[in-house]
Amino acid sequence: MGVHIAVADMARAMDFYRRAGISVPDGSEEDVHVEIAVSDGVHLAFSTPVVIAMYDAAWRGPSPSTATVLQLLLPTRAAVDEMYASLTNAGYQGHLVPLDAFFGDRYCEVDDADGHTVGFHSPTDDSMRGGPG
Repeated sequence: MGVHIAVADMARAMDFYRRAGISVPDGSEEDVHVEIAVSDGVHLAFSTPVVIAMYDAAWRGPSPSTATVLQLLLPTRAAVDEMYASLTNAGYQGHLVPLDAFFGDRYCEVDDADGHTVGFHSPTDDSMRGGPG
């Protein structure tokens, strides 16, 4: 199982995901396709348009969407704030500033180099839960 992400510039994409805490293999910046194992049987794959066009002639091109948000778990509530600051200070677009979400997590979103939204959340703290609205 995995997620396949279309990227325009592999070097910029690998910079973002390395900063986000993904173990990006050295030299990946030069590749047109990269697969990174994130856990047993789960991977993230990244491909440039030239690779996608090899197997999908009808591909519509990059179309980032907030309808699908890749979620990355961070170890603490403070780590969410630190990740947001680190990525936005590096020039990536903040999408949602860190907040205490009604579901008990500290949560934020940052757009990657291609505009794909990536969410960062802490472990759930039941004492922080509250009803929406």
